[in-house]
Amino acid sequence: MAVYGVFIPARQAAAAMELLTLGPFAVTRDGALRPREAGPPPAFRFRWRGRPCEAAVEADGLRLVAIAGRIPSTAERGADRGTAFRTIAALPGLLPPGWRLRLLPDHRIQVELETVVASTATSMIAAMVHFVLALDPCLDRLDSNAPPGAQGRLNT
Repeated sequence: MAVYGVFIPARQAAAAMELLTLGPFAVTRDGALRPREAGPPPAFRFRWRGRPCEAAVEADGLRLVAIAGRIPSTAERGADRGTAFRTIAALPGLLPPGWRLRLLPDHRIQVELETVVASTATSMIAAMVHFVLALDPCLDRLDSNAPPGAQGRLNT
């Protein structure tokens, strides 16, 4: 019986190519990120200026999301919801093209962007940094209308 090559089981071949682990990802020798487990797309979760952010890996790029602030509810005494909504109305003009601003049912203000990037660790981290730096004018506006110590909280 002749053997015409080396046979390696599929799982072993993939493991041999992995260089290191980065959160829910395996980083291959060429720098590409691959999910370590099957299931929903993995994401990097981080904070920028105290706000929760997420970079979810999708088939064709990243979905970047930040919770920029919160509108006070009608149940909160002394909340100036009119000023809060006027502040929110000015935010879309501060965002780059293609970005979306959403007011979630729990009164949180979500900013999001879907972008196409290479599936390498460096390109994804660069996209995350670009996202949060471009988000800064929006956060500055929200913080300028928040009471002292209430970052992103619009109950002036």
